[in-house]
Amino acid sequence: MVERFRVSPVTVSRALAQLAAEGLVVTRPGAGAFRARPHTAESPAGDTSWQEVALSADGAADLVPRTVDASGVTVSLAVPPPGVLEFNGGYLHPSLQPERAMAAALARAGRRPGAWGRPPLEGLPELREWFARGIGGAVTAAEVLIAAGGQSALTTALRAVAPPGAPVLVESPTYPGMLALARAAGLRPVPVPVDPDGVRPDLLADAFHATGARVFVCQPLFQNPTGAVLAPARRAEVLRIAREAGAFVVEDDFVRRLVHADAGPLPRPLAADDPDGVVVHVGSLTKATSPSFRVCALAAHGPVLERLRAIQVVDSFFVPRPLQEAALELVGSPAWPRHLRALSAALKTRRDAMTGALARHLPELVLPHIPSGGYHLWLRLPDGTGGTQAFGSGGEAALAAAALRAGVALTPGRPYFSAEPPAAHVRLSFAAVAGTGEITEGVRRLRTAYDEAVRDPDEAG
Repeated sequence: MVERFRVSPVTVSRALAQLAAEGLVVTRPGAGAFRARPHTAESPAGDTSWQEVALSADGAADLVPRTVDASGVTVSLAVPPPGVLEFNGGYLHPSLQPERAMAAALARAGRRPGAWGRPPLEGLPELREWFARGIGGAVTAAEVLIAAGGQSALTTALRAVAPPGAPVLVESPTYPGMLALARAAGLRPVPVPVDPDGVRPDLLADAFHATGARVFVCQPLFQNPTGAVLAPARRAEVLRIAREAGAFVVEDDFVRRLVHADAGPLPRPLAADDPDGVVVHVGSLTKATSPSFRVCALAAHGPVLERLRAIQVVDSFFVPRPLQEAALELVGSPAWPRHLRALSAALKTRRDAMTGALARHLPELVLPHIPSGGYHLWLRLPDGTGGTQAFGSGGEAALAAAALRAGVALTPGRPYFSAEPPAAHVRLSFAAVAGTGEITEGVRRLRTAYDEAVRDPDEAG
């Protein structure tokens, strides 16, 4: 087939895999691929309408909807159509990923004695120790659990510290995946506003008092989506307020390794300054490596650690040992610090390219804060564009639709708010595209989309 159609073996392999998935061919290892037998008769269609009742019959006492909305998560996971520039991505472009280092680490890990055996339920001791050193303070390896990525760890943390139906305080705006997993766990997200210095302690105290919540989820470093860093004066205040409320703080430290080259010294995780077990810390390798490199740490102090461990064991047993071994090989190799240095420089270059292009081509968009870490910018649309003036009733959705037609995918701001947003926003990622050339071209296309949406707001929506 390679010779006949003059294509690569990879193309043939993918085509056969697609045909097999559609049931047109069958593959037999060692023998080849064969045409599948045609279906002689269509199977009668079943009646699944009964499931609508079964999936929604919760009983009168259950006040939490059982439906799960994953749209806020899938927007950063879906691959855009060909030719569309990915300003909505949540992960590094392959050119920024340490692919060779990860491949070498995985190869070395596979040769380690016992690499394919059952790991300790809490995770490999050496990997737990590495994460504990990264957190700092008095955190020890015994207080760290290895989890399969940040989303999984956050789900475990929320299930451990909040019963179904309970309120959970979240930053506003915040990561849509956090809102989705909270609601999927039967919790009620309650927003606490964020400003350029992070969450506002006065409003946090008010929210604890008004709701009786026992957990607050936050991203103190390069918050998603605002990029804010919790100010030094607020760090101890947030821990004090939570401690007085008898509440946990779930710290999502997701982009500590995506610091930009011009950033100063980073503050320690909140967990490093917490002797009382207030903080449940989540730290991941995924953002700095690859979407598929799902290795993460859960750290906690006190009885909650055992509950976290029990939930994780029941849900998933453990993180596959080869992946843990590969993580150890990667972070212990000379390639790891080289990758972080190169990534730090590249992210700064991309951020500067995007802010410069926006200033030239789209000065109408307001950039309240230029982050020194992370992979995106959070922009406010001009007054009126969230509702009835420049963009008509479609608001952010109108701009997003026009942008997609112009060949660039962006993220509307509405999913980042658990209640009504104070203004219209968009989030633009500069890490998921190939380089600064695509960033400049994407902003140019966004200019076209903006003009279209302003000119024809109803059609844009």
